Order: sequence, then C-alpha cells, then structure tokens
Amino acid sequence: MTVTHVLFESASGYAIFEAKLSEDIASKSKVVQDSFNDLAKFGKMVSLMSFSPFKSAAQALENANDVSEGILNEHLKNLLELNLSKTSKKSPVTLAVSDPLIGKSIKDELGFQIDVSEKSQDLIRGIRLHASKLLKGLQDDDLTKAQLGLGHSYSRSKLKFNVNRVDNMIIQAIALLDQLDKDVNLFSMRIREWYGYHFPELVRLVPDNHQYAKVAKFIGDKDTLDEEKLPELTTLVEDDSTLAQNILDAARGSMGSALSEIDMLNISAFATRVVSLSEYRKSLISYLSEKMNSVAPSLTALLGERVGARLISHAGSLTNLSKYPASTVQILGAEKALFRALKTKGNTPKYGLLYHSTFIGRAGPKHKGRISRFLANKCSIASRIDCYTENPTPKFGEALRAQVEERLAFFETGAPPSKNADAIRKVMEDLALEDGDDDEEMDVDGPALTTLEPEPKEKKDKKSKDKKKRKADDMDVDEDEEDDHSAKKVKLSKEEKKALKKAKKEAAKAEAAAAEEAASPKKEKKDKKEKKEKKEKKEKKNKE
Repeated sequence: MTVTHVLFESASGYAIFEAKLSEDIASKSKVVQDSFNDLAKFGKMVSLMSFSPFKSAAQALENANDVSEGILNEHLKNLLELNLSKTSKKSPVTLAVSDPLIGKSIKDELGFQIDVSEKSQDLIRGIRLHASKLLKGLQDDDLTKAQLGLGHSYSRSKLKFNVNRVDNMIIQAIALLDQLDKDVNLFSMRIREWYGYHFPELVRLVPDNHQYAKVAKFIGDKDTLDEEKLPELTTLVEDDSTLAQNILDAARGSMGSALSEIDMLNISAFATRVVSLSEYRKSLISYLSEKMNSVAPSLTALLGERVGARLISHAGSLTNLSKYPASTVQILGAEKALFRALKTKGNTPKYGLLYHSTFIGRAGPKHKGRISRFLANKCSIASRIDCYTENPTPKFGEALRAQVEERLAFFETGAPPSKNADAIRKVMEDLALEDGDDDEEMDVDGPALTTLEPEPKEKKDKKSKDKKKRKADDMDVDEDEEDDHSAKKVKLSKEEKKALKKAKKEAAKAEAAAAEEAASPKKEKKDKKEKKEKKEKKEKKNKE
C-alpha cells in the first residue's frame, strides 16, 4: 500500500500533504532515514496541499479532545472531503495518520484507505520536525506558543470535569488516614513507655491512647497533682469523677522515678504533638466521610466510608472501579495471594479489601465466600451508579445493602431474598415521587432494568409452538402460567438440587408403578380371552 497523502494535526490547525512516490525497501536505509532531518531533501518527499488553521483557542481545544477520543470532527471532515477525491480504481487515496483511532473514524465516515505503518510515522515525524517551515503563514514562534497554550487548556479541561466530584482527594485522604493510624499508634506506644518511667500506674487506669496523651500532658510532674486540679482532670476523662480520684490516689502512691525538668518538657512537647495528631485524624475522618458522601454515596451506604475509599484508591479512580467486573472487585487487594495460588495451583482467595466489611464477619464460615461474591456484585453496581449518574443519591446503596442483609438471612433461615430488578425499580419510583417529575425519561411503569428474558419474535418456528402447546395441554397448565414460572426461577444450592433430583426420581418410579398396576387387569383380561379362543379352536378341531 503506497501512501499518497499525509494528515498532520498540529496545535495551530490541520494540514494535508501530498506524499511523493518512494520505494518501501529504500525508505528503511540509513541514508533515507537521515534525509528526514534535512529540510532540502525532505521537501522533495512531501508537498503541502492545504492548511486549515483553527479560528480560536476553543475550537483548537474541541478538536484536540475529539482527536484524543478518536472522533471525526466536522472541521476535519470538511477539510478532507474538500481536498481529497473519493477512492476509486484510477485514483486511490491512501491517507497516512498518526493515531489508529482517528484513522478508523475517517475510514468509516469517508471510506479512504488508512495507513499507520512505520513509513507513515516517519513522514509525520519529518513534517512535525519542519512544520514551521512547511506550513505557510506561520512564524517560528507561532507553533510553539500554540502548543503551549493548547497543552495547558487541554490538561485543565481533562481535570475540571466536576470540581465537587474529584475522587483524587479521596485517594489522598484515605492514604493519609492509613498512615496516620500507624503513626498515632506508634507515637502513643512511645509516650506510654516514656511517661511510664515517671507514672507507671496511669497506663492501667487510662487505656485509650488519645485520652492517655491528654492526661499525661495535663499532669506533667505527678507530684504537682492535687485536689485543686481534680475538676479539670475529671473533664479530661469524660466526667468520670471516680476515675479522676483513682488517678489522684495512684499519683500520690506511685512507684515511678522522679524526672528532671528538661525530660518533663520533652515528654510534654511530645504528648502535645500526639494529641494534635489524634485530633487531626478525627477531622480527617469527618472530611473523608463528607467527600465520600458527595462523590460515591451509593458505595458509601453499602460498604462504609473507609472500605469504599480503599476500593477507589486501589482501583486508581471511581471510573476505573466502575469498569471492573464483580469478580475483580471481589479480590481487589489480594493480588499477591491470587498469583501465588495460580502459581502453586492452590485455592484462590475469596476476598481482598472486602474482608474489612461487616457483612463478611457476620457470615458463617461456610458462607463467607458466597457472601463475598454477592457483595462484590452489589459493589460493582453501586460504583457504576455513582460514576455515571448526574445526581448521585445514597438510596440505591441503601437498597443494595438491604439485599445483602436479605442474602445473609437467606443463608441462616432460608427466607427467599428479593430480586435486584425489583429493588432498583422501587428506588426509582421513590425518587420519581420525591422529584414530582412526570417526564417521559423516567418511565416508572416500564421495567427499570433490562431482564434476561428475550422478547417474543413475530416469526416463530411452527414446530416449537406446537411442542409448547402439547406440553401445556399434557400438564393442564396455561402457557402464560408456564412462562411466569420459568421467569421466576431461583438459583438453588447443590443440596437443594440433589433433593429435587431425588424427588423427581421417586415421582417417576411411583408413576411407573401406578401405570403397571393399571395395566395388570387389562393384561389378565387379554390372557383369558386368548385362552378361551385357543380352547374353542381345539374343540372345533376335535369335532371335525
């Protein structure tokens, strides 16, 4: 395939070049490759047919977005139609493009042959190198300025989809929160150990880390603790006057060693830092909760803020999480265990980050894997609802959470859980009632979700219809009832399936036995008839 034309997309506009004939074998030689860097030699390989500059920065940004997504913009389409004749046997057009996605769109819309081979890329590279000289009406700095401006606006447009729903903040917040948990625990152990030299009895009386740091900072030197400080100490230990009195008594009879003033200052400064970190951690939790409820309310209602945030962080973004199938969501965070199991041909993990959910802990040992799979399915639905709805709401998450609760109850008691389509339809009806919208867009009477039942075709095979009729007549059941029964099939466990099979076999045996019993009197009558006929024949023979 010989390239006849080259499409060059730049920050200033689109350009179409005519490619001169060249040999494919010669183009791979070093001499030809070096000639791309020389404008005098490269100018003989291509010649400018048309250059269409963008009218404004907004138009340039629109075209850049379209090219990146593989969409053929109207501006580019008009340029190609105007300058390139349609493909024919006499004058075939083969267009060299840099991106296969935009090439496919051009081929589908306009029918031109597209080439994205190495030779085409070399030509485009040469044009890019000498663009300021080859494109007419451009100065040396114009192209650089246009590239810089377009680069900034393109990056800004990609980041600024919706400021309130930026999931990058969630990823950073959950990473910081996990780090703070480790740090606060480590520092709390250090302050306990350090202050324990002076007042060892306090560790047993105040087990909470945050409260211990506050009390240690307040008391300082235990010898200075007296009755006057008791009201303030009571406030620090959540108004527990008995505990405050016990701390005072323990301080008076403490076995701890005395510390110098400089040591006490260092311990006090460190206790202040631990307290401030603990308080910041609390404010960070409330910030994460607020952010999760605005970005992914359904996922938050289903799993909680921290588990939902960890899933988003591990996937990279909410969009990435929504694209994952439920099987991937189930083992997110257990990749090492999965690949180790695949390598050693052992059992694959049942759950990853989902293990931190309360549902897994509440399920019995036998049902942990099944509830994990079911929960991953619901997480996948919730993340897609959050990602692709314009006005996300926690109601879908609450409905999905109720379904998981029902599934837990089903494992324990055997009560049948509700269908997913019914749960979602109910939420959509509630939302429609709240909004008071009677728009055609939200058709509440119609099915909320597509079901797996195919619509009846107009032209059906006559044989299948007859078979279905015969079956319905034999069972004395209407076709509609039969359809309803088949539509309401429930997935059964292995034990239930075995029990059903056993019951069917017993029923079949009973039917066969009944048929034999019904047939036995008829058989006896037949035998008697045959004997009678034989007797009569013998008598006739004897008479003769």
